[in-house]
Amino acid sequence: MAKANEFVKEIADIHGDFPQWYTDVVLKTQLVDYGPVKGTMVMRPYGYALWENIQRELDGRFKATGHRNAYFPMLIPYSFLMKEAEHVEGFAPEVALVTHIGDNELPEKLVVRPTSETIIGHMYSKWIQSYRDLPLLINQWANVVRWEKTTRPFLRTSEFLWQEGHTVHATREEAEEETLRMLGVYEEFSRNVLAIPMFTGRKSEKEKFAGADATYSIEAMMLDGKSLQSGTSHYLGDNFAKAFDIRFLDKDGSHKYPYQSSWGVSTRLIGAVIMAHGDERGLKLPPYVAPVQAVIIPIAMHKAGVIEKAEEIAATLAKAGIRVELDKSDNSPGWKFNEYEMKGVPLRIEIGPRDIENGVATVSRRDKAGEKFTLPLNDLVSGIQNLLREVHESMYAAALAFRDSHVKTVKNMKELGDAVNDNCFALSMWCGDRGCEDKIKEEFQATSRNMPFDQSPVGDKCVCCGKKAKYKIYWGKAY
Repeated sequence: MAKANEFVKEIADIHGDFPQWYTDVVLKTQLVDYGPVKGTMVMRPYGYALWENIQRELDGRFKATGHRNAYFPMLIPYSFLMKEAEHVEGFAPEVALVTHIGDNELPEKLVVRPTSETIIGHMYSKWIQSYRDLPLLINQWANVVRWEKTTRPFLRTSEFLWQEGHTVHATREEAEEETLRMLGVYEEFSRNVLAIPMFTGRKSEKEKFAGADATYSIEAMMLDGKSLQSGTSHYLGDNFAKAFDIRFLDKDGSHKYPYQSSWGVSTRLIGAVIMAHGDERGLKLPPYVAPVQAVIIPIAMHKAGVIEKAEEIAATLAKAGIRVELDKSDNSPGWKFNEYEMKGVPLRIEIGPRDIENGVATVSRRDKAGEKFTLPLNDLVSGIQNLLREVHESMYAAALAFRDSHVKTVKNMKELGDAVNDNCFALSMWCGDRGCEDKIKEEFQATSRNMPFDQSPVGDKCVCCGKKAKYKIYWGKAY
């Protein structure tokens, strides 16, 4: 026990210093390292494997809804960004520019992609001619650069990985339907793969995407009570179509501007997984995205038959599609237990001479520290598969219970301040006025998160000014 406690000291106390705990965990579990350029991160194999699993799950969902992948250049003419006024105003402070090639100054500055609406709009204006070309449903997996002042791995970095969907539709109704459909895909994925419950709804005018008519988001609650905007879906109207002269010949013989949507999630989702599920021992990874779903640790490796049986089990589980790792290193079993607990591996399988003699394997669940039980070796595959499902369900239930216990309905500014200062979300009514939104941010460092689709009132007066309310909305401190 002393060694175990000493090992845990390598990461900060999650209850005493949550930000330091987060930094310790992402570095010590080898998810990332800091890049040589300020604000950049290097995703190490364990972290990138986590992203690959997220990518695979989402990509399948995108393709099932009719989307196809493409790739667009990361260098964009500066003039493209200037075509949509609201868009350029929103991104200008974060844009990285290329001005020279060698010693030669470029005739036009280039933007390093902060998002791709502009270059994709330019290409769509060439590709779309007729109603027969619609709807156009394209997704891109790419990197983007936004020069952030304050950075933290996964949550906010100057360069990050993401996907961005860009669709074009003949009618407003189709584009709005697409916007909400993809928001639903994100919510379902978060629930059924990441085991994270999300608040879904519309962002305020202040918080919407630059250049959009409407922005919708999924908002996750972290273990410190803060919100993490985990994905967004935007209804762009015909703003970019007009800016880039995207027009199509409709069935009635007239030329029309189409309507668009865009939507994206990023490596920020990894930050959500870490901060929604972790504990004092480190990561606690949901089984469906964990790089390693089960680790096998041989006990008394020097005894005859132990390594051979461990290798046999590993091969059997791998054949069944379970991501399994066999640790045959000469580190002690206790060291290995701590290592894989900190790395968040959902299941640990111990196999030793006594287990072999009894025809069982000893199994531990990461989500229920300290709980050990045995499974018969002759039915280990189905036993492990069932356990992985149970771990996911248990993790989701725990995250949902935590979130719901940290939401307070408030009627006035004092209650709102008390809620957010008590590491909770505040749910209130709001008049919709930007001035009230700004005042809440100024007084409590809390921002509007989103307005739920269920607008059943929790009062009739604005939480800030006391005037007649228009919307029900969540407030919270956020990353």
